[in-house]
Amino acid sequence: MKLLRTAAMTTAALGLTLTSLSWATAAPAPKFLAAAELPPALTPWTAGPVAPGLPADFCTGTTAPQASSKHRLYSTELDANARQTVTVAASEAKAKVLVIRLRAAVESCFDRMKQENPNVDGEALYHGKLPVEEGAHVYSIDSFDPVGGSNDVALYSVGRDGRTVTVVAWGQLGDLEDAALNGFQQTARTSVTKLY
Repeated sequence: MKLLRTAAMTTAALGLTLTSLSWATAAPAPKFLAAAELPPALTPWTAGPVAPGLPADFCTGTTAPQASSKHRLYSTELDANARQTVTVAASEAKAKVLVIRLRAAVESCFDRMKQENPNVDGEALYHGKLPVEEGAHVYSIDSFDPVGGSNDVALYSVGRDGRTVTVVAWGQLGDLEDAALNGFQQTARTSVTKLY
């Protein structure tokens, strides 16, 4: 009886291993943006390595699950920076829910900034949904702190391809008029189409 139980457990373990291997080969890892695929800047972009988990981001925080996310940071020699986060959800239904939560986090970001610092002035805008795979939603957050004298603009996109969700955040000193919105929209499209 003990031999049969051991054989059954070995067979089950082997089946699990084969299932895992076939899933891994059937689902390639999603690809991240290259530095050249970010909006033009005054100095060239540099891309960091792809790292596990979530980047530090005030707007999206820990909305996405840490364990199933990876991110990549990008920088220039001057004042522009960016980051991309990719999360592979357990199912397409969970990916849809994650998109809703991430969009809500970005949409409420400026209000949360004002709660932390009532002196902050500016506006947050929704720039629409781009027609790529299951869509990419684009936002801008233009903020000015008269006390600290800082003027910053951030652009966000939240996109999805099947059960994979990607967020691209771009920021620099200045205001929305200084932002490369058209270039960022192209970056947002690429971030989704490039995943697979």
